[in-house]
Amino acid sequence: MAVRSSRETSEEYPPGEDPRRWRALVVTLAGGFMMLLDVSIVTVAVPAIQEGLGASAAGVQWVVSGYPLTFGLALVAGGRLGDAFGRRRMYLVALSGFVLASVFAGLAPTLTLLIVARLLQGLVAGLVTPQNGGLIQDLFRGPERGRAFGLLGATIGVSTAAGPVIGGLILDLFGEPDGWRWVFLVNLPFGLLTVVLAVLLVPPTPRRSVRSDIDGVGMVLLGLAVLALMFPVVQSEAGGIGRFWWLFVVAVPLGYAFLRWERRRVAGGRVPLVDMRLFTTPGYRSGATLAAVYFCGFSGIWLVFAVFFQTGLGFSPLESGLAVTPFALGSAVSSWRAGRLVERWGRRLTIAGLATVATGLAATGVVGLLVEPAWVPLAMVVPMLVAGVGGGAVISPNTTITLSRVPTTMSGVASGVLQTGQRMGAAVGSAALAAIFYATIGVSGRYPLGLAVALFGAVVLILVALVLAVVENRVNAGNKSLENYPTHPIASG
Repeated sequence: MAVRSSRETSEEYPPGEDPRRWRALVVTLAGGFMMLLDVSIVTVAVPAIQEGLGASAAGVQWVVSGYPLTFGLALVAGGRLGDAFGRRRMYLVALSGFVLASVFAGLAPTLTLLIVARLLQGLVAGLVTPQNGGLIQDLFRGPERGRAFGLLGATIGVSTAAGPVIGGLILDLFGEPDGWRWVFLVNLPFGLLTVVLAVLLVPPTPRRSVRSDIDGVGMVLLGLAVLALMFPVVQSEAGGIGRFWWLFVVAVPLGYAFLRWERRRVAGGRVPLVDMRLFTTPGYRSGATLAAVYFCGFSGIWLVFAVFFQTGLGFSPLESGLAVTPFALGSAVSSWRAGRLVERWGRRLTIAGLATVATGLAATGVVGLLVEPAWVPLAMVVPMLVAGVGGGAVISPNTTITLSRVPTTMSGVASGVLQTGQRMGAAVGSAALAAIFYATIGVSGRYPLGLAVALFGAVVLILVALVLAVVENRVNAGNKSLENYPTHPIASG
């Protein structure tokens, strides 16, 4: 049978039978990989940006933290807009915006303009990312949906771990003084290629509401609440928590107002930004909480590693990136495998992954503390590989379990809420572990001790996530596999 034009909607095929679904998934995940890569890739470029623009450490902190701040603000709204106007349309518009913002960042002549570009980058990235989970819900059914979510989880984990490696390669390739600009400009060719492939291969998806039904008030209230929670955290290295602690208090009435408004929308028969029934979907609430806690520990280690290797051991950005390559490789392999095993093993796979990554990071901290600096990178290969294997078996299966029972009408928002929690967890973890790292060095003057204490802090957070996973597994003791998880009545679509 002849392949139909990509302009035809996926509704012309029965659910789960669109022949373009796997090609479409690969293309959209490529775009998502770029967005998530930009969260961590900048960490290795911080010294070069400081030197190239003559910027202070506090100023460059906004280049690092501004992106995840606006990223987190836009995720839920991006998911809802994709549900409303069609995910392909939102994906193409926002991805094009991301490419333009990346060029703006790469060509920025001053630190101020670079910060503005990073804020814009994060904003449009937050509109792109939820479309991945939404498209999986639209295009896949049955066991294939689990495998597709596994690839999404693998993309999230590998992109975060690979950021320092790729950033180091780019800086080494393009050199000083402006090599850091190519950390952003490299998004231009890859982004344009992805846009073209998306036009050709991603099928249009149905619109589920009209423009007048978009919950603008809900978007503003939720955005302000998330901003109030994240702003002091992302500014922690510049004393943000001490100066802006009152924003945590402000977040409480904003969050309450958001919940009241959403209930009012539902009572009035209108579509809310976040339907609270989402959190009664089996596996969703516990999975989203687990992800937020895990990302506190997982995401915070990359800035610590970058400073330890570059400042503490005098490594180049490339050497620093290569030092954490075992984690990225282990995560890539286990993420792919875990996506195929989650249907059979369910939450038990996440439990095994959390235990493994905690063991690997603890061993890495001990190695950094006891081994001579010249031998540290070699001695860390095995424990970092173990940690990576464990990490790949956490994010991929948890994403599958958390999103697999969500109804298609809520899939974009569900993906957005899940990743908002991950971004907030990453922001808190990065600030907390960096503070522990610097405080330990300030007291002891020893970078290895700072690394060890920070990694042990990450292990504690990961063990908290492990406890959450064990509790959920006991609650669903009869549901050993994902197939046996109960389906919520609203998830039958």
